[in-house]
Amino acid sequence: MAEQEAPKAPVPPLPLNPAEMLAEVADLGRRISAGAKLFSDVRDADVQIATTPKDLVWSQDKVSLYRYRPLAESKGLPPVLIVYGLIGRYTMADLQEDRSLVRNLLNLGLDLYVVDWGNPGRADRYVTIDDYVDDYLAECVAFIGAAVGRETINLLGICEGGVFTTCYAALYPERVNAMVLTITPIDFHADTRETRAGHGFINVWTRSLSPEDVDRLIDAQGSLPGAFMGSVFSMMTPMRTMTKYNLDLLDALDDKKKFLNFLRMEKWIADRPDHPGEAAKQWLKDLYQDNKLVQSTFVLGGRTVDLKRIACPVLNVFAQDDHIIPPATSQALKDKIGTDDYTELGLPGGHVGVFVGGKAQKLLGSGIADWLGARG
Repeated sequence: MAEQEAPKAPVPPLPLNPAEMLAEVADLGRRISAGAKLFSDVRDADVQIATTPKDLVWSQDKVSLYRYRPLAESKGLPPVLIVYGLIGRYTMADLQEDRSLVRNLLNLGLDLYVVDWGNPGRADRYVTIDDYVDDYLAECVAFIGAAVGRETINLLGICEGGVFTTCYAALYPERVNAMVLTITPIDFHADTRETRAGHGFINVWTRSLSPEDVDRLIDAQGSLPGAFMGSVFSMMTPMRTMTKYNLDLLDALDDKKKFLNFLRMEKWIADRPDHPGEAAKQWLKDLYQDNKLVQSTFVLGGRTVDLKRIACPVLNVFAQDDHIIPPATSQALKDKIGTDDYTELGLPGGHVGVFVGGKAQKLLGSGIADWLGARG
């Protein structure tokens, strides 16, 4: 019988080095002191976001349309209209000068517009996605076309705004030259085909609610509160939420540029408008729960949004590590539209990292501009 190996004695911990401990404490104290001075010196003007110059060219109700001032010689392409969603603010696309999709596109010679949905209140509780697509977005496109003397323009939809542009392109295919979608959900149940932990939490949470739960949630305040959705996003990454104000912030205290970028991101996160009630019900029930968009059964203004009617070229950009809009929910568009000119661009990073991450920044603007340039 083989002899049993004697258990190994536990390895004693290395002795603490008092000098190293004192050095770490001193370094921490120095960084906290430097951080306190940074905090005292920072003014609101130092953390402004969306600073790229632009001019108000059209408005209706709370909706405003801006045209960015050119930063380079025009390429002569059809103008591009950026359409963000209602849950966040378009300022994410122009968060800071050195990481701005807006500036990148302007520097590449594109004529750029952006629609700002404003800050809906209780008076807007009955505004629907029908209103945003058939009225506000349609009016913006018509205004731009008339202003530049073109029958068609390019659309650049972001997240929920990409759903709006998808619906518009299906209902008004004759008005769209080309469409770029970024981090846009199309198949709201495609998360079930992925096994990545932590991805698709909003999809799972929304499907766990009954339609009556959604109605009660929204009718209580007449809207889907921005603060509530902010808490939902925070719960999706609880460890990140708990550590960003100590570990992440501490890491940025001795780097002023990094510190200011941290504050800019926090400023954008805090500026989360309320989502109009009836539009939110459509968003949660018709799309997240019933998945009507990918099935071409979503109805706006009495007309069915048939994805096969999308005849323009489509560039579909998704984030490879997006836990909010899992890649599969975006990629589902490929076999549903009526054009063969379909391109996918998967970029490194998460939902927001596509717009502010260093790696993605080098690819996103040029990728969009080159793709549009080939379809001018």
